[in-house]
Amino acid sequence: MKNQVALKVIHGKLQGMAFTFDERTICIIGRARDCNIKLPDDKDHETISRYHCLLDINPPSVRVRDFGSRNGTFVNGKKIGQRKKGQSIDEVDKTGFPEIDLAHMDKIKLGTTVFQVSIEGTQKSAPQPTRAEPEEPLHHTPDLDELSQHIQHFPELAGIRDYLPTRELGRGGMGAVYLARHKDSGEQVALKVMLPQVAVSNEARDMFLRETKNTEALHHPNLVQLHHSGCHDDTFFFTLEYCDSGSLLDLTRERGGRMSVDEALPLILQALDGLHYAHTAAVQSTDQPDGSVMLTTGLVHRDLKPANIYLTSGEDGQLVAKIGDFGLAKAFDTAGLSGQTATGSVGGTPVFMPRQQILNFKYAKPQVDVWAMAATLYKTLTGSYPRDFPRGEDPWLTALKNAPVPIRDRNPEIPEALAKVIDSALVDNPELLFTSAEQLKTALETAYNT
Repeated sequence: MKNQVALKVIHGKLQGMAFTFDERTICIIGRARDCNIKLPDDKDHETISRYHCLLDINPPSVRVRDFGSRNGTFVNGKKIGQRKKGQSIDEVDKTGFPEIDLAHMDKIKLGTTVFQVSIEGTQKSAPQPTRAEPEEPLHHTPDLDELSQHIQHFPELAGIRDYLPTRELGRGGMGAVYLARHKDSGEQVALKVMLPQVAVSNEARDMFLRETKNTEALHHPNLVQLHHSGCHDDTFFFTLEYCDSGSLLDLTRERGGRMSVDEALPLILQALDGLHYAHTAAVQSTDQPDGSVMLTTGLVHRDLKPANIYLTSGEDGQLVAKIGDFGLAKAFDTAGLSGQTATGSVGGTPVFMPRQQILNFKYAKPQVDVWAMAATLYKTLTGSYPRDFPRGEDPWLTALKNAPVPIRDRNPEIPEALAKVIDSALVDNPELLFTSAEQLKTALETAYNT
């Protein structure tokens, strides 16, 4: 059964209405016109804030987060959130905004409206070993002495026989990345291993492997190439092109927190080339209701930031920028394997998200990546995020309400023409002004050469 989260209004003016979610998404509830679930703006709902609370949904997981509303959000009769009378939003508890995980049949009350939560499908549990084979079996067997040495140092990679890890490159909440070499060719690759946070079904495994095929099909000099994907004992892995010069984030830190226009802009322009290709490439969609596959156009990254733009040395010795992790996180979420919500993770802070992505997370369009690329350039040139995120103010609410700060307020040395383009590219209310990577690249180049 496909994982699914549903909300049904069991009391209030919207009684009988139901909202169903079968993929990772963010749902904002409140009285504002652009809320995902808009409550009536009348006397019965005057205790509800315009942006009252956020549901972070990644079936079968769902979490509710109160935005420091004036009257709080009730879960099974217990109040979470609420700022005191006369207390401003930036005076709310500095330890973070209240959020709790929801369970099947929980009730959420906002004013006179009551929602009941329904969760169907596989519940969170520790992954159980299976005997499933990778979609493409690994045929080679390394020398046993060499293999035993690697197993001793990297026991979690024992079943991945074609690739021999040499050292760990990084580790996060969902897995780790290793530098590895192919047993036969000797090619160095980045071996990314992701551990599922939910029990794994054959359907989920197959969906994940199908989704990764889209990323394997992307071939562009400014995208990190995915070579191979598979699954062994409920450990999902991919091998990716290894970028030997770190990331844009690493380079920015080496430069003391921000880079010059002359150094940063060429790298961003390269990344925009890769982004345009990914947004316009023909890919297969597995999201059809009947399970069929159809050809669609483009993939949306949804998590562009300096840490996801990797660098490698070109033939001429110049750095080449490559966008990484294109489609991998989405593949994991679409298959229902991550079991993680965005608000509960560091990476989920929406510092590189336009408000459209928060309000329409599931159906994010390519232009949200364009906004994120402009935000990445802004951060690289200034050392600051486009928006101010005051301590004590919920970052998700900030992203919905606050406009970006003009870039020359952060760094007055940026040429005015270039600053104007960057500021325009970061407008996200009421609409995004730049809709394609190609459009942003052309505008940046024109301004830079003015």
